[in-house]
Amino acid sequence: MEYIHKSVLLKESIAFLNIKPWGIYVDGTLGGGGHSSEILKRLKDGKLICIDRDLDAIKAAKINIGNNDKVEFIHENFKNIKRILSDIKIEKVDGIILDLGVSSYQLDEKSRGFSYMQEAPLDMRMDSTTSFSAYDVINNYSEDQLKEVIKNYGEEKWASRIAKFVIDARKKGPISTTTQLVDIIKDAIPSSARREGPHPAKRTFQAIRIEVNQELKDLDKAIEDMIDVLNSEGRIVVITFHSLEDRIIKNAFKRLENPCTCPPKMPCTCGKKPKIKIITKKPVVSDFEELNTNPRARSAKLRVAQKL
Repeated sequence: MEYIHKSVLLKESIAFLNIKPWGIYVDGTLGGGGHSSEILKRLKDGKLICIDRDLDAIKAAKINIGNNDKVEFIHENFKNIKRILSDIKIEKVDGIILDLGVSSYQLDEKSRGFSYMQEAPLDMRMDSTTSFSAYDVINNYSEDQLKEVIKNYGEEKWASRIAKFVIDARKKGPISTTTQLVDIIKDAIPSSARREGPHPAKRTFQAIRIEVNQELKDLDKAIEDMIDVLNSEGRIVVITFHSLEDRIIKNAFKRLENPCTCPPKMPCTCGKKPKIKIITKKPVVSDFEELNTNPRARSAKLRVAQKL
């Protein structure tokens, strides 16, 4: 299957990056290469570092974007930004973009097991070279562990029932496919609660995916590391797709803009200095036109900060 991913808030994110033709930029979530392609168009003597955990994304981008002197593709996790840049002998960059969450390709490629709409093995690995998958979470976690994952990462009010139903189903044999899991979730959620709102499995699948890929772990530290490697006036642009991610980004930006820990109304004695200026006081969301053409844009929020 061809790697296709329609970038959300594309024109807004590229405009906010404020690209300099000679600058060095990082696309930390390469995906289908939409953002990278637009950045490259604006570079003359600059450089673009494309990072993704998904080898399929790297392989597709090498074909779609093309190998040239301006671009470097790296199969890695953007959270390791300091090590990545050190390895390629780059100290500072002029801009970083992150488009968090799962890509359209990953959802549509049924063999990857991300979608609750298609039968597939329980997988959900963004990096298919790793061994830990959704199968391991569903079949090996305790009832309490499952409940916590589904409640905390899916914000699912039926987390306790879903966890119990999974444990009961496991007694009959392994749960190995997405459709098996969807049926268990539907059985766990009362029919009256399934009549309205999103697909009953949506929140649980989100939670399992986040757990498998450790998407939220150390995300705030990764943002701080990225600020550290930005040049003065360099920008970081982050697009999120659910409230948990957005809250982490918002709070990380706030802390880095106002790190003082002294009591309010008292002179600052802690010595902690602001590292950034927040450019977007409120998150930028998609306009009517984009919402009409790309349903994935509904939950997207874009936040921008600039290094001081």
